[in-house]
Amino acid sequence: MKFLLDTHILLWWLNDDEKLSEAARQLISNADNDIYISHISLWEIQIKTMVGKLNANLTDILQQLPENSFQQLPTHANHILALASLPAHHHDPFDRMLIAQAISEPLHLMTHDKQVALYSGSIILI
Repeated sequence: MKFLLDTHILLWWLNDDEKLSEAARQLISNADNDIYISHISLWEIQIKTMVGKLNANLTDILQQLPENSFQQLPTHANHILALASLPAHHHDPFDRMLIAQAISEPLHLMTHDKQVALYSGSIILI
């Protein structure tokens, strides 16, 4: 399967945070699954770090992506166009872009956010 990690799932994985469920750990570590990290998540991490809402080092995170066999997902125009078709369940612009990317690609978006899970059956709430 192909999974797109929500930003908090990525951070929980990289920090070996206990908030990350065993089911999520198994899906992410399964070599048969392709794991994608959106440039939107990287942008979100950098912005939140710059404004003091997050303590993270994007350079370190970028170095860890290949070490974890994570693939980067760039943003394309079709992802941006897909925003127009999303209902207003969630207002966070980063999450809305991740949802649009997951639906457009298609990928299963792995999240812990119940509002995000309202968008599609392909969103995996963990």
